[in-house]
Amino acid sequence: MTMNSSEKKLTQKDLMGIFWRSFRQDAVWNFERQQNLGSAYTMSRVVGKLYEDDKEKRARALQRHVDFMAITPHLSTLLYGILAAMEEENANNSDFDESSISAVRASLMGPIAGIGDSLLWGTLRIIATGVGLSLANQGNILGPILFLLIFNLPAQGLRYYLMNAGYKLGSGFLAKIQQNGLMAKLT
Repeated sequence: MTMNSSEKKLTQKDLMGIFWRSFRQDAVWNFERQQNLGSAYTMSRVVGKLYEDDKEKRARALQRHVDFMAITPHLSTLLYGILAAMEEENANNSDFDESSISAVRASLMGPIAGIGDSLLWGTLRIIATGVGLSLANQGNILGPILFLLIFNLPAQGLRYYLMNAGYKLGSGFLAKIQQNGLMAKLT
């Protein structure tokens, strides 16, 4: 796809907006749709920028992101990066099947949550707790500090890295699965 003057393109600042907003994803958790409002909030600036001149498309995009969402917050940025690339493609390509955005969202959130819950909550948190508690039981102030560092440095590093990787993957991911006919099967 060639770049023209009317083509909408997300910037690194836009992606950082996704990164920072993803920290609030669980702030409005609810039993019916779980993280849906946090998901819509995370994607709202991207949607606003990409569809600023088309109120109807903007409303449909926000509606897509207010659907059910359940994902490990630290790895959610991988999905948000992919979705941002798909929204960007949808904003620039009138032939794009926008229902594929919801299909990709629904099909990837479960596996990402499973990996994230196992890796971060089930493994890294337990290791960090073991190290932190063993030192804290000895009265060492490094216990809680190491707990926070051992858990948060990898978790937040993943959040940042995956946001950029998801966006880069999203662009190539779309072209490959559309060429193979996998998008039609997925939707």
